[in-house]
Amino acid sequence: MSDAAQPTAAEVRAAAEAVKTALDRHLAAVERRSGEDDPAVYEAFNQLAAAAEVYDELLYDRYDEVTPFEIPGAEDALPPYTGPEEPSAVSVLIRRDYAVAEPQRLLAHAQRIEAADGDDGPSASGTVHGALGLLFGEFEPDEIASRHKEFGLEEGDSTLWVTAADEPAEPGEWLEEPFEQVDPQQVVCRFDVSAVFDDMDADDDADDIEDELDTDLDEDEDLEPLDADRR
Repeated sequence: MSDAAQPTAAEVRAAAEAVKTALDRHLAAVERRSGEDDPAVYEAFNQLAAAAEVYDELLYDRYDEVTPFEIPGAEDALPPYTGPEEPSAVSVLIRRDYAVAEPQRLLAHAQRIEAADGDDGPSASGTVHGALGLLFGEFEPDEIASRHKEFGLEEGDSTLWVTAADEPAEPGEWLEEPFEQVDPQQVVCRFDVSAVFDDMDADDDADDIEDELDTDLDEDEDLEPLDADRR
């Protein structure tokens, strides 16, 4: 990061003060909690986590230093489920991110789709955004997910949420803002996929391998040295 893009010392200090304020609010909410699932405690918890994350990022950007805080993942921060015990309807919310890794491959597929449709109108396959429109208009999202490399795409993070409801939503009710009305307390389950998790697993595997190597070396120290003249 360039010096011009670095946060100022005052911004880091302000972020630290925000963490202190959030700590006080969280403690006050805990002291006044009205029950195990008090929403005020849940809100104060999220505010504290957000403030700590901002401070951690600014501290690192400015001073190349980290904090001992471990910011819980969104799944851990979900409140307890309070939806219907026997839901009669569910909503499945899915988000998948992709990077356009090979634009020419994407454009080539879009051109084939356009040629197969035989549309004599203006071509949409000559631009990346037009090609994406053709691709997602032709294939189901699950098929694109399974064939993303073929289409020149690279997978990013993805998440799937299953929420419960007493009855199905009215037709057209949420189409304009599909993710705005999610009640976290009605989330039955969620599944996240991220390169962050892969990196963590790789670090854990490396630590395990290193531990095994150390153990093997310790065991080898108990062996008698081989006779150099032995044939």
